[in-house]
Amino acid sequence: MSDVIGYILVAVGVLFNVFGCIGLVRFPDVYNRLQAATKCVTLGTVLLLAGVAIASGVGATAAKAIICAVFVLVTSPTAAHAIAKGAYASGVKLWDQTVVDKYAEQAKGETSRLA
Repeated sequence: MSDVIGYILVAVGVLFNVFGCIGLVRFPDVYNRLQAATKCVTLGTVLLLAGVAIASGVGATAAKAIICAVFVLVTSPTAAHAIAKGAYASGVKLWDQTVVDKYAEQAKGETSRLA
C-alpha cells in the first residue's frame, strides 16, 4: 500500500514540476517566472522526494530523500527572493501590465521617513 501512495506522490510531483517548467516558458517577465519556478517546482520536488521516501520504506534512501526535501524547502524560496531583489536592483523592468510594485512602495516609504 505504501508503494502505491509513494508512486502517486511521485506522479503528482512530476506534474507540478512540468507545470512549473511550462510557467518558466509562458510567463512574461523574470518575476513571474521566478514565482512559477519557486512555487510549482518546489512543491513538485518535495512531493517527488516524499514519494521516494514512502516508496523506499525505512532506510538510507528515505532519510536522504527527506534531507533533500528539507534542503529544497529552505533554499529554493530564499534563492528566488535573492534573485528577484538582485534583478530589481539592477533595473530589470516589470511586465507592463504589472499592477503592484511592492519594492517601489517600500522605497518611497523609506525615503519619506528619512526626510
